[in-house]
Amino acid sequence: MGFDWKEILTISMVLFAVIDIVGTIPIIVNLRTKVGHIESEKASLVSGIIMITFLFVGEEILKFMGVDVKSFAVAGSFILFFLALEMILGITLYKDEEPGTASIVPLAFPLIAGAGTMTTLLSLRAQYQSINIVIAILINIIIVYTVLKSSSKIEKALGKNGLGVIRKVFGVILLAIAVKLFAGNVKGLFV
Repeated sequence: MGFDWKEILTISMVLFAVIDIVGTIPIIVNLRTKVGHIESEKASLVSGIIMITFLFVGEEILKFMGVDVKSFAVAGSFILFFLALEMILGITLYKDEEPGTASIVPLAFPLIAGAGTMTTLLSLRAQYQSINIVIAILINIIIVYTVLKSSSKIEKALGKNGLGVIRKVFGVILLAIAVKLFAGNVKGLFV
C-alpha cells in the first residue's frame, strides 16, 4: 500500500474544504489593505511546512505540552470566531504593533494551517497513507499560492461593494465553521 490517486483526490478535496482558501479571499484582501503586502511564497511555504510537520509529530507535540486534540480544536474555533466577527462587524480585534507583512500570522497560521486543518490531518492520518496525505497537502498549497498571488486581481474583479458583500457572507460561513468546530470538540473536554 502506498501511492493511490483515489486517496490523493479524496484527501485533497477534504483539505480544500477545510482550508477554504476561496472563502478567505475577503480576509486576505483585508489583511493586504492593513499591512500593505502579503508574501504569497512565504505564507504558502510556512503553511505547508506546518501541515506536514503536524501530520507526523502533531499529536506527540500536543501530548508533550499536555494538550489534547479536542482542546486544540476548541482553541482554534475561538480564533476563527474572532476573525469571523471582524469580517461581519467590520471591527479590528487582531492588532500587530508594526505589521510589515501578514504572511505568517494570521495568514499561514491560523487561517491556512489552523486548528481545523490540523485536526483534520490527524483524522486523515488514521485512515490514509501518509504519502498520499503529503501529496494532497502539496496540491492544496499550490492552490493556496495561486489564490494568494492573484488576490489583487480578484479584488479588482469584485470591486469594493462585491468584496464587502462577500466578506460578510464568508464571515457568517466562517462563524458557522467556528461554531461547528467548537461544538464537535467541546463535549470531549468534559468526558
